[in-house]
Amino acid sequence: MKLLIITSIVAFEKDIKGMLKEANVKTYSFKEVTGFRDISEEAIESNWFASEINETESMLFYAFVKKENVDTLFGLISDFNDAQESLSQIHVAVLNIEKSNNPTLHKV
Repeated sequence: MKLLIITSIVAFEKDIKGMLKEANVKTYSFKEVTGFRDISEEAIESNWFASEINETESMLFYAFVKKENVDTLFGLISDFNDAQESLSQIHVAVLNIEKSNNPTLHKV
């Protein structure tokens, strides 16, 4: 079993839910979060908003996923990101579960 973590802007929520369904991830959690980026070291001319701190309405998804579903989801997200014309992308990470008190995680 793997722990999957996905972050994106709120606008991609429906797309992510569709990709999770297509990758056969039937159970997951999600929450609106505030994304933060400190750009104080960037040149002020390249900073459109002329502010050192940017906050973005974002989404955080997480799920325990069978390892055979991980590659499918990574492929879907990669294809989605490649098709984007905007700078925003979906970010995904996967972690191994070494220990858990959840008996359903030990069956896989």
